[in-house]
Amino acid sequence: MTPDANAPQTRRLISSGSPFEKTAGYSRALVQGDWCFVSGTTGYDYATMTMPGTVEEQTRNCLKTIEDVVREAGFSLSDVVRCHYYITDATFADRIFPILGEAFGEIRPAATMVVCGLIRPEMLIEIEVTALRR
Repeated sequence: MTPDANAPQTRRLISSGSPFEKTAGYSRALVQGDWCFVSGTTGYDYATMTMPGTVEEQTRNCLKTIEDVVREAGFSLSDVVRCHYYITDATFADRIFPILGEAFGEIRPAATMVVCGLIRPEMLIEIEVTALRR
C-alpha cells in the first residue's frame, strides 16, 4: 500500500533540555514527514549550562547537540542538506572550518556563514541545520 500524499503528517517536537526552549517557545528540532528542522544551536553544554570560552569548543558543542537531536529524531548527520552558521567575528571562520569539515566534509550540504551579533555576549557561534531523510 502506498502512502496517501494528502494524509496529514505527524509533527514531532524534540527538546535538548535547554531552558531557553520553553522560555522562548521553540523546539530544538521539529520533524515533519521526511524533514528535520534543527533550531539555531549555540555552544552551551546543556547538561551543565556552561559555555566554553573558545569558538572551537563551542563549535564542537553545537555539533554534538545537533548530532544528538538529529539522531533522536531518527536521522543522521549524513541526512543534513542545509547548514547556516552564525559567527560573531569573521576571523573565527578559519578556526572552525576544520571542525566543520570533520563533521560535514563528506556530506557537503549547502551552507551559508554570516557574521553577526548573537543574543548573549558569551555566544560566539550558532548553527542551524535542515535534514531530509534519504
